[in-house]
Amino acid sequence: MPPQAPIERVRAAAYRVPTDSVEADGTLQWDATTLVVATIDGGGLSGLGFTYSSASIVPLIEHELAAALQRQDAFDPRACWLAQQRAVRNFGREGLAATAISALDIAVWDLKAKLIGVPLAVLLGRTRQSVPIYGSGGFTSYSDSQLQRQLQHWVEKDGCQWVKMKVGSDPELDPHRTSIARRAIGETGLFVDANGAYKTKQALELALHFAEQRVSWFEEPVSSDDLTGLRALRGRLPASMELAAGEYGYTLDYFDRMLAANAVDVLQADVSRCGGITAFLQLPGLCEAHHLDLSGHCAPALHLHVACTSPRLRHLEWFHDHVRIEHMLFDGAPNPVRGTIAPDLTRPGLGLDFKCADAERYRV
Repeated sequence: MPPQAPIERVRAAAYRVPTDSVEADGTLQWDATTLVVATIDGGGLSGLGFTYSSASIVPLIEHELAAALQRQDAFDPRACWLAQQRAVRNFGREGLAATAISALDIAVWDLKAKLIGVPLAVLLGRTRQSVPIYGSGGFTSYSDSQLQRQLQHWVEKDGCQWVKMKVGSDPELDPHRTSIARRAIGETGLFVDANGAYKTKQALELALHFAEQRVSWFEEPVSSDDLTGLRALRGRLPASMELAAGEYGYTLDYFDRMLAANAVDVLQADVSRCGGITAFLQLPGLCEAHHLDLSGHCAPALHLHVACTSPRLRHLEWFHDHVRIEHMLFDGAPNPVRGTIAPDLTRPGLGLDFKCADAERYRV
């Protein structure tokens, strides 16, 4: 049977968007974020996907992956996904290749939903109407007053039940910074993210300080590659504090190893890294088998529709950089209502339109 909507053209472009101030976490400092936008044409319409990655994936998208998708059927996203996985076999599936495939997989799903004329959440099948978010930023480069203002904004304006701050650049200051955060947010839930900056015993010592400020979520206290260290910490953290990791998962094998190692209380996954919607749809089943919850990492506009399908999903990360970019450069980016975001069911697909003219000045 010939394809119903053969993929005819694949395009990509990268945009380097400066941050609104210098930002840092426990292991990195940056002053810009690179957005890579992918477009797939088929059946007279275009599908949109994107990722936060490196401009170096644009040639991969427009050459090897475009060739793999040529004449594939946009009504068969999983077949498109498998074709791309085979195409990168000799390059390695993880890292940059995974982010490129993620952007294209999202674009295929967006195109399929547009061809049918329904929102992507409706096509996938919802288990919820909206998704809770937590405010995320609190960079280690911020002054105490900057930190307080940002956290208060998420609580007072966006209605977030939880907020997250970065730690780890200067561990001796982290107890002070968490106390500043607690005073700013009152009884709102407080999360910390070390981005793998600590050693195992150091993380355990700091966890005791964080517990005094009622921190309930400790993200990547040690490297997410250190499954032994994560498992050891998980067993010794205060009972009220959960350990989370998984944002650097590029394949299902990675998530399976992390869960099999009993390394986390909550699994994180990023649809813009893990292989797109096709891969993300498989994660709630893995979490169900291990009786754990799933949390979406960053890129809230990308996660929103697939998050509404996930029965084990706890919340999405309302990450400062990505929220800012998505509202600058995409029509249809979601806005919080009492700490939740919901798909716009009047718009087909992801409900997003890229503002090409506005983005042009950032093009790499």
